[in-house]
Amino acid sequence: MSTSHSGRQDSALRTAFVIFAKAPIPGHVKTRLCPPLTPDEAATLHGSFVLDTLERTKAAVGRLKLPMDRYLACTPSTSHVFFKIMEERQGVTLIDQVGDDLGASMHQAVETMLSRGYHRTILIGTDVPTVPLEYFKQTLTLLDNHDLALGPALDGGYYLIGMNRTIPELFTDIPWSTEQVLRLTQDRAAQLGLKTALLQPWRDVDTRADLEALIEACTAETKKPKNERVFSDRTTGVLQTLAKRLRSRA
Repeated sequence: MSTSHSGRQDSALRTAFVIFAKAPIPGHVKTRLCPPLTPDEAATLHGSFVLDTLERTKAAVGRLKLPMDRYLACTPSTSHVFFKIMEERQGVTLIDQVGDDLGASMHQAVETMLSRGYHRTILIGTDVPTVPLEYFKQTLTLLDNHDLALGPALDGGYYLIGMNRTIPELFTDIPWSTEQVLRLTQDRAAQLGLKTALLQPWRDVDTRADLEALIEACTAETKKPKNERVFSDRTTGVLQTLAKRLRSRA
């Protein structure tokens, strides 16, 4: 990148888009889906979701011409072979998740992006493989005149958070993985006097009910023309296989 003043200015205007992901290690991911899934099946599904998120964010940057640099925040470590493959094939920059809990890791990611010259950071998980690409563009637009943008999840959490600066208070003393996360984050933002915007709610995939809803949506989508489908062929295949296995176990 140019070291001229204009080059630094262009960098400052760009957004860091950070995808939080776990390596697809059986017994360490999607554990709330076990049962009905086996640890291996849950890991396969999770790995496909990570790929979906990387592919969709890459498509958003390309098709919608969004000024975002994509990062993959990794756990247990950027050295895991899965992440190294993602770095090579998906053109994403790897960083480690650092912190004692999810909140600390998210705050550290925002701090890291700030230190790299970004003025905006958007964080997203990998549990929303069908979130519309347009939502990413909407987030950037909302941050033009809001301090904070949140994507509400149907379970009371959020699937996306975007901000124009570091706001550590949003990530402390929050009971992560509960239905209180979104409400408490909004309360904290209000106490801080932040102007907050909400995206459309979306379902993430944590429970059996979420999985069954995703399978149903995927099945319905297979009747559409291929160019209108949201699910990747890979995830469609995984979900179809899981649906058959779940029926056989019922």
